[in-house]
Amino acid sequence: MTPTTLNNEQLIPLCKSGNQSAQLEIYNRYYKAMYNTSFRIVKNNFEAEDIMQDSFLMAFTKIETLKEANMFGPWLKRIVINNSIHHYKKNSKHQEVSIDELIYKIDNSADGIESDYEFTNLKAQQALIALKTLKDNYRIALTLNLIEGYDYEEISEIMNISYANCRTTISRAKDSLKQKLQSIIV
Repeated sequence: MTPTTLNNEQLIPLCKSGNQSAQLEIYNRYYKAMYNTSFRIVKNNFEAEDIMQDSFLMAFTKIETLKEANMFGPWLKRIVINNSIHHYKKNSKHQEVSIDELIYKIDNSADGIESDYEFTNLKAQQALIALKTLKDNYRIALTLNLIEGYDYEEISEIMNISYANCRTTISRAKDSLKQKLQSIIV
């Protein structure tokens, strides 16, 4: 059998034994999702790519600590999110938000709407743009909750805040996003 015909539960033991083709197969199955997860947090293509690569390297070097092979996906996602948040916090002191870039994207994406699909796509793009303009803790909390599907307990643990603070942050983030969307989307 080649690794491409194996499921994750069969590939993980091969990865633990150092089988590079099994590791490559696991990488190919997860890299896009892990890149997207990282990108939504760090907001930079190149940094997200680096974080994703580092996370896979970390996962494969620590794969012996994984107890259940069927938990590889969530375990890897947690590594990516933790690395992304750590990287973002480390570098956020030096980043600036460009409002001109935001206006340019909205203006250019509004040209030539010809179908319901394009209109829905435009609204989704505008929602993601509005999400990027939120305060960092709001953006990260909403991304983890609405896009990544984490519950309040998991988010409070990831962000190192209390459960009550997590609920309040997400509630305020939703209100803030709603206000921004009302001003952007006509």
